[in-house]
Amino acid sequence: MDDKLIVSSSPHILDDDTTQRIMLDVAIALLPATIAAIFYFKGSAATLILLAVLTAVATEALVQKIMGRPVTINDFSAVVTGLLLGLNIPGSAAWWMPVVGSFVAIAIVKQIFGGVGHNFMNPALAGRIFLTLSWTDRMTAWITPGVDAVSTATPLAALKEAGASVPANVPSLMDTIIGNTGGSLGETSAILLILGGIYLVWRGVISAKVPGIYIGTVAVLTLLYSGFDIQYMLYHVFSGGLMIGAIYMATDYASSPVTPKGRMYFAFGCGLLTTLIRLFGAYPEGVAFSILLMNVASPLIDRYTSPRVFGEVK
Repeated sequence: MDDKLIVSSSPHILDDDTTQRIMLDVAIALLPATIAAIFYFKGSAATLILLAVLTAVATEALVQKIMGRPVTINDFSAVVTGLLLGLNIPGSAAWWMPVVGSFVAIAIVKQIFGGVGHNFMNPALAGRIFLTLSWTDRMTAWITPGVDAVSTATPLAALKEAGASVPANVPSLMDTIIGNTGGSLGETSAILLILGGIYLVWRGVISAKVPGIYIGTVAVLTLLYSGFDIQYMLYHVFSGGLMIGAIYMATDYASSPVTPKGRMYFAFGCGLLTTLIRLFGAYPEGVAFSILLMNVASPLIDRYTSPRVFGEVK
């Protein structure tokens, strides 16, 4: 019998989208930034990203076997988690760091809470924060792109040292946009991350509203803070993890609000917290912390933004 003829409870909207198709689209969207990371940071980038992906897939299969659940590694969700984690660590990271980070992301943040669709925060970001808080010096040891990589400060670190102005030693804005700067492997090429985001919007995987509000909030607040210095604002927009966070992590289905109005509040909160941490916090970057904090607040946002049910009374 055709599944479309089976009578069931609501909702009655049918869609051909599957977790596998959505995750495969996300992996395809991240492919340009991944290739750029390998181009700029050479063999170390390929090794770290590959280890992150393989560990994520292996951990998912192992944990599901132990817990007696069906093994669902063919839905590509573990691949995307590992890929995002790999792109969120520096090129100088030790080989075991993506292994530990992927294990924490999959085993603790994802599978213990029920698997795909049940995680209350983004697994890849949680893995990154675990690594950052556990091995801060290693996770902030940025290197310049190239074979002869040397230690360097990221554009955001240079901005934080200078205050509300653009210092002379900061990389050019064009280098920042194309990714020829120090930073995490997948954060540096803003233009390729945007290209992948356009693909996801075109495929209907994400809406442009959440990334637009998130990035727009950071842009407006940093512009006001700098006294309408457009160059200062552009560095904050195109540097660090803003693009990868706003496009690929703040749009996570499971850990963000489900109501349209709630997603707008969520995106604004992410932008506000990111700006506050960048400008006044101890870290020059605040994307990961901001999204995880708003992930925790998502159930509360949904509670107060859910539409009233027809005929409902107090």
